[in-house]
Amino acid sequence: MSIALETRDNADSNEMYIEGYFIVFNQPTELWLGAYEEIAPTALNNTLSNDIRALINHDTRLVLGRNKSGTLELKVDSRGLWGRIRINPNDSEAVNVYERVKRGDVSQCSFGFNIISEETEWRDDGSVKWTITEVDLHEVSVVTFPAYEETGVQARHKSVEAYREKQILQKKNNLKVRLKNYGIKEANNS
Repeated sequence: MSIALETRDNADSNEMYIEGYFIVFNQPTELWLGAYEEIAPTALNNTLSNDIRALINHDTRLVLGRNKSGTLELKVDSRGLWGRIRINPNDSEAVNVYERVKRGDVSQCSFGFNIISEETEWRDDGSVKWTITEVDLHEVSVVTFPAYEETGVQARHKSVEAYREKQILQKKNNLKVRLKNYGIKEANNS
């Protein structure tokens, strides 16, 4: 998801922060041509009490903050999920990411979650849109390239392929019935 991050610092206390929107509601993300996904405003209603980490590029070894320790602050508003990570000045990897965000070299974020519920809209033009209505959020990440994890995209591909195969089979069956009915009508007209 392409959402800009910013840095903040407090000169009086020497504290550094990375902040921004990790999730924006009702913003379709194209997973691949003709397949879209968006997060509904209800999706985070039951998940912010989870033990959520802020990571670098979804890497569980590179923890920037954690809501349970007070180093990650998360709030939901009408736009989406806003977060602020308090950077540990003694963690060189965290400071390096802070400096990259400050320079604008890294400016995007992503999130890791499990889907609890969703709605699927199969459109007449052949495209599909999933609206995620509830998630189990486990991490937010400062990322170089925002994208959904490959396994999630592959699962979506399989779902679309199965639906399209079912549509083709239904069309074949409908055609067989029409041809059979046409053959009967022709025989009765002779």
